[in-house]
Amino acid sequence: MGNDRFKMAFWFEMLFDGELHNDPTNEPPIDNLNVEKVYEEVKNWNRRHSRKDKLAAELLDRYALDVPSGVTPGQLPLAHDEIARDNTLEESKTPIWKSDIEDKYEQDRLYARVSHEIDIWWKHVRDANYEGWVIPMESVEGAISRAESCKDNAMHRYMPRGNEHQFGDDDYDISEEQPEGTFDITDPSIDDRSILANDGEDDVEDGEEEEDDEEDDDSYVEGPLRGLLTEIPNILDTKQIEALHMTVKACIVDSMGSGLTPAGENLQKTRCKMFLALDCGKNLLREMLVFIAVWEQTDQQFIFQITAQIIEAFHHNALLPYAWNSLRILKDIVSPAQTVLLRLINYMFRARKDSPIYDDVRDYNRDAKLIHFLYNYFRTRVVPDCMALIYAQSQVKAGHSDPADFPVDLWDMERAKDGLSQYLDLISVIADISEMRPLLIEWEAVYELIALLKSLESGVDRKPLVDPLPRRPATNGTDPTHGHNFQGNPAPRIQPNIPPLHDTPHKFPWAGIKNQILVILASLVAPVGGRRNGAGNATVQKQLLDRGGIMPLLNCCVYDGHNEYLKERATVAIKYVMEGCEEAQKYVRELVPLKQAQAQAQADFHASGATSQQTINPDTRRIDDIKHGAEEIKRKIAESIALADQSMNRGAREDVQEAQWKIQEAIELVETAPWQSEEDKAILTEAKGLVIAQAQGHAVNQVDVDNIMKKIQGLRIAAVKAENEPTSQGK
Repeated sequence: MGNDRFKMAFWFEMLFDGELHNDPTNEPPIDNLNVEKVYEEVKNWNRRHSRKDKLAAELLDRYALDVPSGVTPGQLPLAHDEIARDNTLEESKTPIWKSDIEDKYEQDRLYARVSHEIDIWWKHVRDANYEGWVIPMESVEGAISRAESCKDNAMHRYMPRGNEHQFGDDDYDISEEQPEGTFDITDPSIDDRSILANDGEDDVEDGEEEEDDEEDDDSYVEGPLRGLLTEIPNILDTKQIEALHMTVKACIVDSMGSGLTPAGENLQKTRCKMFLALDCGKNLLREMLVFIAVWEQTDQQFIFQITAQIIEAFHHNALLPYAWNSLRILKDIVSPAQTVLLRLINYMFRARKDSPIYDDVRDYNRDAKLIHFLYNYFRTRVVPDCMALIYAQSQVKAGHSDPADFPVDLWDMERAKDGLSQYLDLISVIADISEMRPLLIEWEAVYELIALLKSLESGVDRKPLVDPLPRRPATNGTDPTHGHNFQGNPAPRIQPNIPPLHDTPHKFPWAGIKNQILVILASLVAPVGGRRNGAGNATVQKQLLDRGGIMPLLNCCVYDGHNEYLKERATVAIKYVMEGCEEAQKYVRELVPLKQAQAQAQADFHASGATSQQTINPDTRRIDDIKHGAEEIKRKIAESIALADQSMNRGAREDVQEAQWKIQEAIELVETAPWQSEEDKAILTEAKGLVIAQAQGHAVNQVDVDNIMKKIQGLRIAAVKAENEPTSQGK
């Protein structure tokens, strides 16, 4: 007990400050912990266990007699309320709480545990599903409503939403006060501090200047930091801070404890609860997680593994949901501290793979309930808010919104992407654990994955194999292919006054997200078994079809520089979707290939032309065909230039553009030629086919371009000669 007494004395000195209360918070979790009571109860426990062991006391007295100590200050003074206490009374071995006893010391002695207030607090804030499956998973229909609500308000704000309180206190159930999918921006109960000019400060005076000091940045923490331990991560370097992590581990990890007390209490667990119950402990945890050296450590580093053991101690006490909520930041989808926490949880679950840990149903239920909480948060907050950001990008991309009105900056986009990426990594690990994969299938995780793919497809441009060149500026509106798009809309105006780092958040690429989604989908739909041969998972195949997931998968077969090997991963996922699923195979068979559609269109065009030949004068028909062909060639030239802008390098683009403008010049010469024969028309048809081939992205030989130009110019020369010699026949 001596070692536990030293740990508790250390915890008592480090976790309590002079004010003895937790800072109030306007967001969950709200625990209503009475810190003064905790302080008194822990102090009484230390007092009850401050008696010397009889044998140790005899040895010390004998040593004092044998070795002169010289001049000493004497015994340490006792506190005024400790003098009259009798510490010889034995502590009760059966905890009994009597609320009617006025003597606090006697009340705590009969209770025998460290703190009754901490025990009550823990029952209030622990995982809501601790004693059974009480909180259900949010339905897919509710998630769809939330996503649509977030999209409707995407350009105004994307957090917080009015139903944020659902993750507070002892549950994370869907609020019954507000219908699913609704969002009233005028509701006074909504905490809108993140979008106010004064950043939520209620008593900011008019004209008060804001300081731009780095110390005022609340990106990682809200509220004052108190306690000695809180500032240690800001002082120590990488090696020195290891001692802090080892000290915290020694005080809360079960394997470092000395077993149960006579009253049946695990003091390691009690100190773990105290760590998260008090503000100093929560602030220290946040600083430990966002400490830059820990952030960048690999999974094999000593300090990372110690931190993972601390996080697992929270998990064994059903306090990870509370820790997750306490690390939240109002303006972030996933805060930096939460992102690191996800990485540590990911590491914890990766160790579960192919291990016999789930032979114990208690271990299985504990992990399943944590996954339930995290995925519920993913469904109700992370995915809707990320889809809202991507939707805002699509609005700017389509020209419906101005880039200057984009709601966040690049730094916020990076943090949102990091949080989403860590979440997808965690889901990928869970999908690879055979015991946990059925949970994701039961909760229809396919919906979130397909919804994210669809959003990325519509809101984020693919990165081509070769970066496109900037367009030439328009000159007095004479160049129809520059300065305006093909629909005739003006090009987006440039915002010269936007600060650097804030100029292109609407073009944020969300790099690597598609790859992570495809890996998860492949794991879910893959056949069960080590070799993964045979038909895919029928349940997941049906979910994919119901959510329209075939086309998003097929769209991933196009090259995207933001997602390496995307086509290969999409091929694997499509393979599993098609194997053994006749409905999916039928869906793909019914898709009309693009080339087949083009061939049909050309056949219809020629058929209509053949019909018109029977009724139209041949000379008139030739003139109309020439004019129609010239207009179509000009249109194809514009499309070809746009294609070159997207996918060709500088040299290839210049060659294609030069060839196109040469053909256009030749066509303009031919328009004035008096066409007399079908042979002349065939030359024009050949030129038209050459331009169409270029517009479709096919390589065209420069020699062919020169030859067709010579033929058309020859026709022009013959036409001029015919005008000078009216009686002459031929060209």
